[in-house]
Formats: sequence, C-alpha cells, structure tokens
Amino acid sequence: MKILVPEFNNPIMKQAMEAFPEIEFIETNDLQDATKKLSEGAANTIVAGIDYSSRDVLLAFRDQIPLKSDYFSSCFIFEKEGLHFALADGGVNKLPNKEQLYTIVEDTANTFETYYKETPIIAMLSYSTNGSGGKNPDLEKIHFVIDEVRKNHPNWKIDGEMQLDAAVNPSISAKKFPSSEVEGKANILITPDLNSGNILYKALEQFGGFVCAGPIIQGFEKPLADLSRGSSLEDVILTIKVIRSKI
Repeated sequence: MKILVPEFNNPIMKQAMEAFPEIEFIETNDLQDATKKLSEGAANTIVAGIDYSSRDVLLAFRDQIPLKSDYFSSCFIFEKEGLHFALADGGVNKLPNKEQLYTIVEDTANTFETYYKETPIIAMLSYSTNGSGGKNPDLEKIHFVIDEVRKNHPNWKIDGEMQLDAAVNPSISAKKFPSSEVEGKANILITPDLNSGNILYKALEQFGGFVCAGPIIQGFEKPLADLSRGSSLEDVILTIKVIRSKI
C-alpha cells in the first residue's frame, strides 16, 4: 500500500508515519503534485491537510481526481474509551439538497461499516424530534432520505428527525421517540448542514476529548483524507487506519 503525503516533513506526520512500517509513504512537492501522481496511479490514496486549508485540499482533489458518483462529501470518525461513531457532513456540503443528503448518509454508512464491521445505526439530527418542531422543508429532506435508505439498505437502521440527546441516550429516546428503531444507540450522526456539522465536530474534539479521524473525503474514485490543521498525532494515526480500510 502506498500513500502520497504532501506535508511529508510536518513533525506530526513524521511521527504518524512511523506507526505504519508496512505502508510506503511517498513525499510530494505539494498538493497539485500529489493529486497528479494519484491520478497517474503512483499510489492508493492521499493524506493531506495538516498544513493546508480544507478549501485548498478539496479544490485540488476536485480538479484532478474523478468522482464515482454525482456528489462528494466528508465524514469524521470519533473514538474515546471504547466508544466510536461517525459524523457527517462537517467538512464539505454547505446546505445539501435531498439527493446530496442521501449520498452523505450512504457514503458515511459505508465508510463506518467498512472500518468497524458493524451495522450502521443512523440518526438524522435536527432541532426537532419526531415532528415536535412542526413542519419545514429541512425536515421533508430528512424524511425523503429515511425512506430511500430503508428501501435501498434494509439491513441498516435509520430514523429521524431527532435531537442529539434522543439519538445517543436510550432513556431520552424512550421518552421522546419511543417508536424509533435507533433507540438512542446511534453510531452515525447526520447533521442537516455544514454549519451544524462543523460546529458539532469541533465541540466533540475540543470539549469532548475525542480522537477524530478526518475528514474522510467520500465520493471520489480513490479514498482520500483531508486532515484538520489542528489534528493531533492520535488523529492522524486514526485517519490513516480508516483510510487504509477503504483501499
């Protein structure tokens, strides 16, 4: 397995690479050089972003690497003390339409299932739980996605719309959403837009003390990773583990 690394000399990247002696890490001149080499088949993937902004990384990916579907998205993987879950989309889609939101769910569930070998339990997050917030177009998008996922992936569990506490706390779920198949045991959290997704991701990382992989970039013909500029050594190591599972 070969990984292209534009920020090869970053001290955190150096330490992370030492944890994977079985992987060949290839230094590149910059992002454009990395994406060109990947498109030419020189490696399996790129891990970048610890010194570059997400905008620069995503534009480089978009300009050189073909998409395998109509949309691309991102997800984060969180781990702490035996707990693990995925969150999307906190890195790419500002205000996804219903088709984009469906793709975010499908790609994130596939990423989670590939890495953890567990059945996805997906919570569609909102300010509202099971109609408590009335009607609006954002909730209609969520219900469209739930119907499509249930039709196309009957082995996955999905429900919503729901507030975060109902998604992850069984006793609150039993009170607020007793009919939910998620039952307060969500392992995948889907936010309605980039604002909420990015704020929640940063809060989990900064206040919650989670190790965070990603964002893992989904929807391209190659698996890709765009690290945060605030990534720790543990974050980078987990990111490499997740991206390795997708190859």
